[in-house]
Amino acid sequence: MSKKAFSLLVVLAVAALLLTACPAPTPQVIEVPKEVVVEKKVEVPVEVTKRLLIYNSYMGDPVPREADMELVQMFEEKYPDIDVVHSIIAHEDFKQAIRAYLTASTPPDVMTWFAGNRARFFIDKGLIMDISDVWEKEGWTQDYPKGFMALSTVDGKQYFLPTSWYWWAVYYRKSIFDKYGIQPPTTWDEFLAVCDTLKQNGIAAITIGTKYPWTAAGWFDYLNMRVNGPEFHINLMLGKEKYDDPRVRKVFDYWRQLIDKGCFIENPAAYAWQEALEPMIKGEAAMYLMGDFIRDSVPDEIEADLDFFRFPIIDPAVPIGEDAPTDGYFVAANAQHPEEAKLFLAFLGSAEVQEYYAKRLGRLATNTKVDMSLYNPVQQKGIEMIKGADYVAQFYDRDTTPEMAEKGMAAFIAFWDDPDTIDALLADLEKARQEIFAE
Repeated sequence: MSKKAFSLLVVLAVAALLLTACPAPTPQVIEVPKEVVVEKKVEVPVEVTKRLLIYNSYMGDPVPREADMELVQMFEEKYPDIDVVHSIIAHEDFKQAIRAYLTASTPPDVMTWFAGNRARFFIDKGLIMDISDVWEKEGWTQDYPKGFMALSTVDGKQYFLPTSWYWWAVYYRKSIFDKYGIQPPTTWDEFLAVCDTLKQNGIAAITIGTKYPWTAAGWFDYLNMRVNGPEFHINLMLGKEKYDDPRVRKVFDYWRQLIDKGCFIENPAAYAWQEALEPMIKGEAAMYLMGDFIRDSVPDEIEADLDFFRFPIIDPAVPIGEDAPTDGYFVAANAQHPEEAKLFLAFLGSAEVQEYYAKRLGRLATNTKVDMSLYNPVQQKGIEMIKGADYVAQFYDRDTTPEMAEKGMAAFIAFWDDPDTIDALLADLEKARQEIFAE
């Protein structure tokens, strides 16, 4: 054995002796004062499933889109356990897609939509949920004008939540009325007298542009509601009354009084509605039956001279109907998350949210608890007028089907061109009604 190997064996032997002779070291325990001991509870991750709400909106324009997104954020902050799946679809695309949404096996829970026939069409098909319990619980039966409640009601039950609107009325130049000592008329006879006074002084009483016939439809709406009442008018719009009914014929008798008296500007079919503002701006015409958006289309100095009055009463025994196109929300009948949907509607119908929309978008609220000081005097007057209505209609082409609206508006213009053809026109409309609503 070499010296090097022998030396290695010696070292290993010594190491083995040392290990067997010495006990293993005892672990040292360090005492920690109690006051600095921190007990940390270990959290086991738990997957939390939020409640869901699916909301589809047609607020596609930039400013409404932003407001709609803010509204959803407000709701989620109020209900942190609800996650809103929010889709914003371009306005025209939404109108085309809504039937598919509502007939799907899993429809969106809440959707934006229009009041009137646009909603009634789906209500009658059982595609919109009865939300009478929400109306009752939230106190809307007291907080909403009766006209808006009636607009949302079918067979005594509420299906729609109206949230924003604008009114129609007879707008007039205050300076012209003052010059000839005219007071805004409240009855039909007073209205005819105003027309006579203006005509005698070389002023066209009423301007209108019928190049696009919806303006004429406004006259039919009001005359029918004032002669036969809003209930008959809406039933006619729904195809439940006949166009050749003597009551409808009577409407055109009143309309003809204005035409025969020469109350309207000449050749209205030559003008679009905004073009027909020109005679009014120049002081050549005094009145215009139009929606409140008229104020957006006149110069500032003319707007200051613009006022309005309720369409004159023809039969005091007839309930008062007004045109106030209204937008709002509904819950799909087959909503996957009905309780969350009703919570969302309660939120949307609250004074808080409608005040937000009034400030953010200048919308007129339907909830009467919204602070009236938010509105200018003109808006406040319009609100009071609608609050005094027994029924709030939408507008001819919103209250009936698109096919019937097209036929009806064409007939109104044909009547204007030749009032003697009214009986034939009404017969044609009745034939169209039977065919359209049979479908």
